Amino acid sequence: MTHDIFGAAQKLAAQATEWRREIHRNAELSFEEHRTSAFIRGILDKYGIPYERVAGTGVLARIDGRVADPKHPVVLRADMDALPITETTGLDFACTTGAMHACGHDMHTAALLGALILLQERSEAFDGTVLGLFQPGEELWPGGASVVLKEGVFDGLEPRAFVGGHVSPELKVGQIGVRSGTFMASTDEIHITVNGRGGHGALPHLLRDPVLAAAAMIVAMQQIVSRNNYAFTPSVLSFGRVIADGATNIIPDRVEMEGTFRTMDEGWRTEAHRRIREVAEQTAAAYGCAAEVELSVGYPCVLNDERLTEVARRVIADTFGEAARTDIPRRMTAEDFGFYSVRYPSVFFRWGVECEVPLHNAAFVADERAIPYGVAMLAAMALKILQAGE
Repeated sequence: MTHDIFGAAQKLAAQATEWRREIHRNAELSFEEHRTSAFIRGILDKYGIPYERVAGTGVLARIDGRVADPKHPVVLRADMDALPITETTGLDFACTTGAMHACGHDMHTAALLGALILLQERSEAFDGTVLGLFQPGEELWPGGASVVLKEGVFDGLEPRAFVGGHVSPELKVGQIGVRSGTFMASTDEIHITVNGRGGHGALPHLLRDPVLAAAAMIVAMQQIVSRNNYAFTPSVLSFGRVIADGATNIIPDRVEMEGTFRTMDEGWRTEAHRRIREVAEQTAAAYGCAAEVELSVGYPCVLNDERLTEVARRVIADTFGEAARTDIPRRMTAEDFGFYSVRYPSVFFRWGVECEVPLHNAAFVADERAIPYGVAMLAAMALKILQAGE
């Protein structure tokens, strides 16, 4: 049945594009997606697709086939929040509120709406249940996925699969990439305050310089990955914010630092946390200062189930042709979809929107020709998993 899905998605493309543009021009930040949620519910009402509210602004739609199987659903997930970025694309439908869909979540939402409509139209041709999860807050800790799970939305259920996708500016329109196993990294936030004794910059012998201690700490931290980590385990430790609020001749009493740690191994993740704390505290002490370390444990790795990854590869080839299928490398970026993937069989793919500007950039423009590919991929995955009893 999946062979006709792409043609049907192309016929729906103009409508889905309008949905995408409406969501884009009214971009809303994480956990504030009230208008977006209402818009989604309006479309679902129009097509007679039942739903319930979840995780505040989230929406969980449901489509039953000839014989429903609500205990073993296929869950299709799209995130719907935007980023705090002032858009510079110049698009007619650009958002002007200081929020922007610079990560393509407007595309994800439109694609899931389209996929649900295609499945609704074919509900008499398959057995089983499909849930469409429009999830809030992917961009902001604790992540909407963790909130959905904490609410117990899937408690007592045994989902056949969670399926999610993300636009990729690196891939051309028509290309869909997937990779088996650990696909995306975990992510944790590092917050360090270095406390010393400030004063006049010309009298450093009277001070306990937290700026010098912080600088040494950043350098010392780099050996955690380069000397403590197994060389073949992907890891990143970066600091992107250092605030030493002094002046040319004033050394402050404290320095605040913020960074990120990412890896693809949970055992090493725990050990690295210990080392980060240890290096921070001991380096600060060596400079006569003290360090307060807060590690905010974030999203787990995204794990692609091997069996479902093979299903995805077959679906890509059958729906779009062999040329559309591409194997993609692991990514050190993170996704709260990982919360689902560590609990349920899951697969996460990326679909091309070819743009020279990267995600999370104020000038990012996704190619709308990619929308029917996202629609068809989600719908075809659900049908294939249900039909094959995967």
